Amino acid sequence: MYYPEELVEEIRQKNDIVDIISGYVSLKRKGGNYFGLCPFHNEKTGSFSVSQNKQMYYCFGCGAGGNVITFIMNYENYTFGEALRLLADRAGVELPEIEDSKENREKETKRQKLLEINKEAAKYFYYQLRMPQGSIGLQYFQKRQLTEDTMKQFGLGFSNKTSNDLVQYLRSKGFSDELIRDSGVAVFHEKYGLNDKFWNRVMFPIQDSNHRVIGFGGRVLGEGEPKYLNSPETQIFDKSRNLYGLNFARTSRKNNIILCEGYMDVIAMHQAGFTQAVASLGTAFTSGQANLLRRYAQNVILSYDSDGAGVKAALRAIGILKEAGLSGKVLNLEPYKDPDEFIKNLGPEEFQKRLDQAENCFLFEIRMLEKNYDLSDPDSKTRFLTEIAKKLCGFSEEVERENYIEAVAQKYYIGRDSLRKLVVGQAAREGMTKEYVRPKAPKGQKQQEKGDQVQRLLLTWLVEVPQLYHKIKVYISPQDFTNSLYRQVAEMLFEDIEKGNVNPAAIISRFEEEEEQRDIARLFHTKLDFLDEESEDGNGMEEKAEREKAFHDILVKVKKNAYEADVRASGTDLAAMQRMVDGKVALAQLEKTHISID
Repeated sequence: MYYPEELVEEIRQKNDIVDIISGYVSLKRKGGNYFGLCPFHNEKTGSFSVSQNKQMYYCFGCGAGGNVITFIMNYENYTFGEALRLLADRAGVELPEIEDSKENREKETKRQKLLEINKEAAKYFYYQLRMPQGSIGLQYFQKRQLTEDTMKQFGLGFSNKTSNDLVQYLRSKGFSDELIRDSGVAVFHEKYGLNDKFWNRVMFPIQDSNHRVIGFGGRVLGEGEPKYLNSPETQIFDKSRNLYGLNFARTSRKNNIILCEGYMDVIAMHQAGFTQAVASLGTAFTSGQANLLRRYAQNVILSYDSDGAGVKAALRAIGILKEAGLSGKVLNLEPYKDPDEFIKNLGPEEFQKRLDQAENCFLFEIRMLEKNYDLSDPDSKTRFLTEIAKKLCGFSEEVERENYIEAVAQKYYIGRDSLRKLVVGQAAREGMTKEYVRPKAPKGQKQQEKGDQVQRLLLTWLVEVPQLYHKIKVYISPQDFTNSLYRQVAEMLFEDIEKGNVNPAAIISRFEEEEEQRDIARLFHTKLDFLDEESEDGNGMEEKAEREKAFHDILVKVKKNAYEADVRASGTDLAAMQRMVDGKVALAQLEKTHISID
């Protein structure tokens, strides 16, 4: 539902962020901000900061950030409309009832339409499961020992054997064939037209972190291929950046996330009380999913099948977790194949014991490697230890490497000094350390990262000291921000400064994507502490000169970065060519201009 920007801003302003968050998190004032334990990830030291002045929050641990509306959406798992309604009721603001007219429907974006279609499809599948034609699906879930509450929680459903009943239902709701096809729930055939993608399958709605249905997984009943069928990639469904069950797991308040392979494993674990379980979506675990997990937990326990394919998947996932900076462990499910089977046979208490005993990822890798060698044979054992030494070369931190050397030495009855010498020898051999060194970022990527950094710093300066904008606006414009998100922020910020109303929290409200809101919150929550410092030793003029130089350097770098970008694009873009000419003149003038920060 669409609400005017002015109304959204009125509701936001009438709900002080410190008052709201204090109802969920214990906050203590430190300097100009409030701090507490982050509600979005487990931590022992409070890194969750709330700024009353900027009406924003930001966690320096997991990166969660936004304004008061964002907080309610993320904490309560509310949609934007639901969060706005809660805050409106609290502030005594009446939300208008907007008619579902053609004019208002046209204001909805395609993304919103696709979400509506998926929601309707989920409702339809849910209904079919409880009808006579869905009894075969209901029997399947009951045989898997799922309760009615669990089936309801996960919105489980059934797709009929007929080929286009869902398409007909969605058409009756007013959705066009083009949108139905683009949503991923239907496919088009030249001969048969538009037909349902899923039929004769039990259905698992896939939800994003805010409980919005973005796709489906379907398991065939009886004979048929493929056994599991997932929605295709769409505008709202990116398999590599979503995880099944994360909408529940993200608020489990556990100190880990359990990563498994299948939908039923997740559901069985949640039903047994392990509400931190998630699964990848019919594809191998990806770096995007690892980065998603990093928002909610530092520790990940791999609960993959105990067969050969599961071990191979676990070994691959270990490398991805390490690359993302996550700590990983591996769950031993033997003698059972998967978590669902384990829990059914041994129960939740035994499963918890296995979680507590989960094996360190590196030691798991070594144990799997050991299966390829005969340790009773001296030559084979030497080759095995040599392979371990190669892996130990991958630890760049000396303390971490020494800890693992000690652990391996104890397990395989080899002297620590002997193993350490073997590691040093392997590292010294030409090429032996190459596979363990993280690849360097391409030169162009490094330049882009440096460009983004100085653009962030400049925007931070202008948020903290908005009067500086009037001194530099002759040299700088939003077009000089080569990062598209920062360019949008610059446009809004510059306009607000011109009006004399710097409002970071309002700027956040204009962005829909959670990732964008987090980036902007981080940008605006950076505090340039030295701006408030006063010299105690009489060197105030020197410190002022240093700050002015720092600001001038940042400004020049942003301008130079924009100029270089225009140079690269000038061969094919006439507008870039003109900006390049103008930029060169402005850059030359800026480099020799002194700007006071008073």
